[in-house]
Amino acid sequence: MSSAAGVDPRHLPAEDTEPEVLALAEPHLGEEEEAAVLAAVRSGFVSSAGPLVRRFEDDFAARVGSRYAVACSSGTAALHVALRLAGVGRGSTVALSDFTFVASANAALYDGAEPVLVDSEPGSWCLDPALVAEHVADCRRRGRPLPTAVEVVHVLGQPADVGPLRTLCDEHGIVLVEDAAESLGAGWTTGDLAGRSVGTVGKLGAFSFNGNKIITTGGGGMIVTDDERLAERARHLTTQARLPDRGYLHDEVGYNYRLTNLAAALGVVQLGRLDDLVARRREVARRYDQAFSTTSLTLPPRVAGTASTFWLYSVLVPRAEDRGTQLRDSLLDHLQRRRITARALWRPLHEQPVLRGAVHVGGAVGADLFRRGVSLPCSASLSCAQQDRVVEAVQEWCATAV
Repeated sequence: MSSAAGVDPRHLPAEDTEPEVLALAEPHLGEEEEAAVLAAVRSGFVSSAGPLVRRFEDDFAARVGSRYAVACSSGTAALHVALRLAGVGRGSTVALSDFTFVASANAALYDGAEPVLVDSEPGSWCLDPALVAEHVADCRRRGRPLPTAVEVVHVLGQPADVGPLRTLCDEHGIVLVEDAAESLGAGWTTGDLAGRSVGTVGKLGAFSFNGNKIITTGGGGMIVTDDERLAERARHLTTQARLPDRGYLHDEVGYNYRLTNLAAALGVVQLGRLDDLVARRREVARRYDQAFSTTSLTLPPRVAGTASTFWLYSVLVPRAEDRGTQLRDSLLDHLQRRRITARALWRPLHEQPVLRGAVHVGGAVGADLFRRGVSLPCSASLSCAQQDRVVEAVQEWCATAV
């Protein structure tokens, strides 16, 4: 029998009953961001020459408590320039976190430096200061050059133990650079660094505003420093090292690394919402902690005296030495079948083909994090109902697979 519209219902496609796919970490944007970008478009200032770039820099410096901020086209660009400002180049070494995204090492490799890959602390998952100190002591004992810089990554939004690193670097004339790409809004709550933001303890800090970060400009980054000379040199290098002249005059190799005015328009609004975005992520983390506290999972670090942003809420499956990554992949597959996006933690850099042969100190902690680590959906816009879907799926896996 035909319907009133002349269409047989039996020939209509079946209604899609599949639940929505939950993203891992998506930007939280609204009408204010849309209006700001549209206004920038209409102003005609779309490149790095626009006025919002400097406003974003000034606002950002004030927000994190740094004297100067220089906006860049990406977090990797910011880190690359920061390392170059630290004196990193061909023939120098950089001690950096082994457990991190590869961009942290690439920024050192761009100028021909040799990375020294240092393992993590099991308690924070961040660079182990004791292992850095051991490496420095070994260099002195063998008469080898010390690292030009130590690059510490605040992993997954968790502040690293930078106090001992700062002392060590000051003692030996090493430049401390903070890779704060994942951790805007994080900092310290007690001790000598109480009230300080990540990225502002070392000589230079670098942040990222990629689409999945705490705030986003679509793609972008920021260098922060209290050194006026370094800030001006950063601006010079990120604008193709162009000198003020009627003709095109360049005094060294520079980069096309400046942020655009369109991106800065987005950044100004997002930065104004930082407290709310961080609070939302911390609430997501709190609910996950509560839900998984009685499971066999290891929860993310909760380090006394620090305030993490929980950029990617990540858990560790139980150890299963005879099964390698099989247990981790089992959870990932289980979530995928339920249309929940999750991903493994990074492979440590010393296991990456591009870094084969690099010196590494330790490595067991990072390797274990890779074998067992899974990041769960944790967007600032994640609703309670959506999070309940994740919790139910993970608890189901824990009950049957472990």
